[in-house]
Amino acid sequence: MTTAEYEAVIGLEVHVELKTRSKAFCHCATSFGVEPNTHVCPICLGMPGVLPVLNREMVEYALMTALALNCRIAGYCKFDRKNYFYPDLPKNYQISQYDLPIATGGSLVIETENGPRTIGINRVHMEEDTGKLVHKGSIMTTPYSLVDLNRAGTPLLEIVSEPDLRSPGEARMYVEKLRLILLYLGVSDGKMEEGSLRCDANISVRPPGQQKLGTRTEIKNLNSFRALERALDYEIRRQIKTLAKGERIIQETRTWDEHEQVTMSMRSKEEAHDYRYFPDPDLPPLRIDPAWVERVCRSLPELPDQARRRLSEEYNLRRYDALLLTASRDILDFFDDCVAQYPKPKVLAKWITGDLARLLNRNKLEIKESKITPASLVGLLRLLEEGTISGTIAKAVLAEMFTTGESPDKIVRERGLTQISDEQEVRALVGDVIAENSRAVAEFQKGKDRALRFLMGQAMKASGGKANPELVYRLLREELSGR
Repeated sequence: MTTAEYEAVIGLEVHVELKTRSKAFCHCATSFGVEPNTHVCPICLGMPGVLPVLNREMVEYALMTALALNCRIAGYCKFDRKNYFYPDLPKNYQISQYDLPIATGGSLVIETENGPRTIGINRVHMEEDTGKLVHKGSIMTTPYSLVDLNRAGTPLLEIVSEPDLRSPGEARMYVEKLRLILLYLGVSDGKMEEGSLRCDANISVRPPGQQKLGTRTEIKNLNSFRALERALDYEIRRQIKTLAKGERIIQETRTWDEHEQVTMSMRSKEEAHDYRYFPDPDLPPLRIDPAWVERVCRSLPELPDQARRRLSEEYNLRRYDALLLTASRDILDFFDDCVAQYPKPKVLAKWITGDLARLLNRNKLEIKESKITPASLVGLLRLLEEGTISGTIAKAVLAEMFTTGESPDKIVRERGLTQISDEQEVRALVGDVIAENSRAVAEFQKGKDRALRFLMGQAMKASGGKANPELVYRLLREELSGR
């Protein structure tokens, strides 16, 4: 049996930490990376005799997310207690939503090699996060684990997809797109390495065309795109090999071992676990006012797909450039600020997605961390447009701006980089280059155009990149034709 004889069926449960200032049901801060067990109180520690109070900001962020994912907002929802016992759950139950979540029935479109695919969103519900177990090494081999309850009670959204994904690549695209939407909304920082966005994957295989789902396994707590894709790929192959041997798939929860690059069994789920859900008696049901939903809907920012359409339709940018310019809210804002000062979007797109992007990638920086501002990039392009500097010099100036944060005018002035456009000076330069490269001149006269490109390069090199390239080209052709 091969992967061609089976199709994968994948559904994802994405857990999103919301960027609220305080926890879901108490006033404790949600800061990451502080001393363990310092941002806690009797409420998030599960002490008796204390009552939770709902964080309004959590509900607002849930509404924003659900609307951005085209969900139906419930007019009435409630909180439930999900009962289970684990060291990082101090109350021995988690406040969550079960049968009446805040939103259902949404969708998200991903762009695949075969065109766009719509992935269904089953539900979006609110809950509180658990604490964190710090393991010594792998979860499967650790001799002990430490408990940090700073995260306990942090507002979470769980976004559950329909089982519409058919490959690890599609799963990765779905989570990448979802994360981008959340970043545009500003409801989460999306930092997977800090646990702000985590993913559980449900995976099964079946023969193509079969409607019945195969026995699924669940892979818990995948915290990077790379881990998600590799874990799913491994699990698909493992399930197919198991079936090829005539064995059955066991319904179970598995974990991804990053070091070994394999999934490993954690516990059996042959019988569905009974969490004994019941309505939380300390939290009244939540009625969502339609006027509130309408206000939130009107306040939504421009989302990635809308931004791409705008860049393509208003500025006639290539789809590829529009994708790069909307890869983050900061890049899009940078581009829009530049266009407002210098209304030449295609020129700006070329520089932002080309030379500036290379500098950012090489230095592993985000655009908001760069010393280059929209105003300084526009200033550089104006110098280039005016003929003050050449394209070659402009690239060198951009690199120095990136390092020092100096303005382009100051760099050009102090380093004497003004473009040489005096015809007599350039003609003398061209004459020297022709005299020193007789072989290339002879090749040009035999009809070899690459010889002209060579001579052009030599002339620009001799001028330190400062000669006006259009003038150099014209004078080279004149001099060579005259010979």
